[in-house]
Amino acid sequence: MKKIGLFGGTFDPVHNGHIEIADSFINSGCIDELWVLLTPFPPHKLEKKHVSYDTRLKMVKSAFDEFDCKILSIERDLPKPSYTYRTIQALKKDYPENIFFFCLGEDSLSKFHTWKHYEKILEEAGLLVAVRPNSGHKSVDKSILCKTTFVDHIPIEVSSSAIKENINNKEFLKLNLPDSVYSIIEKENLYQ
Repeated sequence: MKKIGLFGGTFDPVHNGHIEIADSFINSGCIDELWVLLTPFPPHKLEKKHVSYDTRLKMVKSAFDEFDCKILSIERDLPKPSYTYRTIQALKKDYPENIFFFCLGEDSLSKFHTWKHYEKILEEAGLLVAVRPNSGHKSVDKSILCKTTFVDHIPIEVSSSAIKENINNKEFLKLNLPDSVYSIIEKENLYQ
């Protein structure tokens, strides 16, 4: 049985912070493969406008081109909005021979109990959590922590929101985006 890490997000746009955390998951020794899941309609961001799914998929594929990982668009075909428990159930049905871990940052772990049917996620998969320096998880329920494996990680302080806010600052973009993603954004005049 292969151990598969599932790393999901809207990736609007994908940036170097995403690349670094994916690298931490891949090199953790906890999983055999990383599968990147592009989310079309995240329930907590339904009111926000996103770049088209196909454009985000193109950026994600280009950003992870040199990584040994799979890019999946399964959530495009699942019911909307995109709930993690549905995605994992669908993947377990399609790939029953694998063991799944859902990958997330430690900042998301503190809010994990608010996710739709988070208990179902824990029934289907373990959690692989990238630790942030000087952050704790004392407030996280023991039922969640017992299904959590922590991974060493040194985060890059950048967000997709910061990319959009600095879209006209080429120096900032070149510092925080993979070259291929920067080229797509510039060529297609995104986030203007």
